[in-house]
This record gives sequence, structure tokens and C-alpha cells, in this order.
Amino acid sequence: MNTETPLLEVSNLRKYFGGVRAVDGVSFRVYEGELIFLIGPNGAGKTTLVNLVSGYLKPDSGLIAFNGRDISRLDMASRVKLGIARSFQFVNVSWSISLLENIAIAIASRRGINLSMLRSLESHTDVIEEAIQLAKLVGLEKNLDKLPLEVSHGDRKILDVVMTLALKPKLLLLDEPTSGVSTRDKFDIIDRIVSAIKATGISSIIVEHDMDIVFSYANRIIAMHSGRILADGPPEDVRSREDVRAVLLGGLYA
Repeated sequence: MNTETPLLEVSNLRKYFGGVRAVDGVSFRVYEGELIFLIGPNGAGKTTLVNLVSGYLKPDSGLIAFNGRDISRLDMASRVKLGIARSFQFVNVSWSISLLENIAIAIASRRGINLSMLRSLESHTDVIEEAIQLAKLVGLEKNLDKLPLEVSHGDRKILDVVMTLALKPKLLLLDEPTSGVSTRDKFDIIDRIVSAIKATGISSIIVEHDMDIVFSYANRIIAMHSGRILADGPPEDVRSREDVRAVLLGGLYA
């Protein structure tokens, strides 16, 4: 049993939409430096759970504690300030400005700098340098002067993650960072993301459907089904569970 104080503690969390029990009595803990993959079939409750932890949705009941503080009713912006940040399944960037400016906006928002600073970005050398260093973590530094539409879809997904990292979170929540990306490019993208997460030392929960990626990178897997946690543990333990194989893996990893 882990005796550390958890970074995140979720206790008996519930969220219903009419008669649909999207999250139904979920409890788990996240510790510093953990890389957790959240898996499950469509409708399992994965995205709803991430939305609850991030503050995008409020729970019907249950507790969410971060660094020992009850944050169950805090809004998303307040949770970002405490150190919880998320990216969405779909790319959420500004299309009319460069990659550098997109990252700079995220840095500026964290620092409380007026966004009009973009009119004189050159005068904010510290912001520029931080943006460049973040880009280097994920191999975007050669494309910083380009618009998002001028780079690959994979690089746009990476940009979205970098903008989230620019908030300097303690806990990073990613919802399907490889969605919409070709099979050939998925491993390159997730490798760059995981390398950046490890370099910054933060904890992360990643929603992912590709089991090859999950079992290649996860330190820990939480498997959901019908709004509940079906399994939670190291990859090999989760893979060996007959109920997980039957419900989630279709026998592929038996």
C-alpha cells in the first residue's frame, strides 16, 4: 500500500445524465510522478471522469481532493491555478497566429500578463525563451513561426499539449491525444508527449483507446466499464484479468 499523501484523491464520485450513470461510485488516488492510462469502451465514463476532475463538470456526489484540499465545487479556472490542466480530444488552438504565439498566450495567461502583449512579443524575451524551451521538449522548435494549419495534424495535437504544459500543472489530463492521427504517426506523437511529461516530472492521466500505446507506455492502468472502475493496477496485472480481456481487449492480449 502506498503511504504517500496522494496528489489527487477521488472518492465515491458520481455523475448521472438522466438515467445514464456516466460515473458511478468511482474512487482512486494519483501520486506524484505517476503516468496513468485510462481505458475503456465508448460510453465507459472516461471523458466524464476527466471532465469532473478538471472542473469542466460538477459531480452529483462524492469528493475530489487535490493536495489534501476539497476541490469538488471549484470551477475549472480555479483548478488550473491549483495545478490541474487538461487538453481536449479535439485540437483547441488559435488558427490565425503562429505556434510560438499560441504557446506564448498560454504562458502569458499563467503569469497574468495582458494578452495584448502579443503586439510587442519581441519585448517579452522571457516569454519567448520559455515558449522555445517548451517547444524543444516535443520537437516543435523548427515550426514555431508557422500557423497551425501549416503543420501536420499530429503537430497540432502536440501544440495543444504544449499549451497545456505551459500552464505548469502538477496534474495533466489528456483526452485521446492520438485521436484522428494515422496509425503510423501515433507512436511518434505519444512518445514526444510522454517524454515531455517525464522531463517535467508531473503526474498525468491519459485517456487512450489504442492498446498497443497503452501497454507500451503506462506505469499504471485504470480500466472503466459502465461508469465504474473495472481494474486498477500495473499493466501486466490489468492485462491478465479475464474480465478486462472480455470487456475491453477482445482477447487481443490474452
